[in-house]
Amino acid sequence: MTFTRQLGTLLATSLVAGAAVASEAPINVNEASVDRLQQINGIGPATARAIIEDRERNGPFERIDAMTRVDGIGEVTLDGMRETIAIE
Repeated sequence: MTFTRQLGTLLATSLVAGAAVASEAPINVNEASVDRLQQINGIGPATARAIIEDRERNGPFERIDAMTRVDGIGEVTLDGMRETIAIE
């Protein structure tokens, strides 16, 4: 396979994969279940439960930056998931 053909195949694969990711709706952290929260990059079972406990204790998140009040979510984690979450 020539370099140009390999490059074309790689580009086409990347576009298809990117479209699949882009088409998925952001996860509303104010309504998501533990299972749904775990689909967010960097969120495991313990952090998902901590998000729900924080929501129940303090009410819904009003800004994405407020997610850092949850144990296990710092600035780095938040930056990694910003594109996949929503506050509604």
